[in-house]
Amino acid sequence: MLRYYEQQGLLRPVRADNGYRRYFPDSVTTVAQIRGLLDAGLPTDTIRQILPCASGHEPTIEPCPEILSALAREMNRLDDRIEHLQTSRIALDRYLSRLRGALTTD
Repeated sequence: MLRYYEQQGLLRPVRADNGYRRYFPDSVTTVAQIRGLLDAGLPTDTIRQILPCASGHEPTIEPCPEILSALAREMNRLDDRIEHLQTSRIALDRYLSRLRGALTTD
């Protein structure tokens, strides 16, 4: 998990002379912030943009200009997904109703 966060540019450990990663004391808080933002459904690209404005374990997002547009884009993306899922659900419900109707008439 930590390596993935590093690959995504979300966590930046330093390398010791022996090649091991060394994390800063505040990395625990950063990982908690990343987890919270991932749990909220945000992709890592968006998290990378807003992580500098996150503080605490919740995370609490401090007002900063980058966040408003990034979160608005994510809200629109989620709304689009919800609309698509609702359309898919309606189509599936119709299909199931037809199948059930066909089974009861046989």
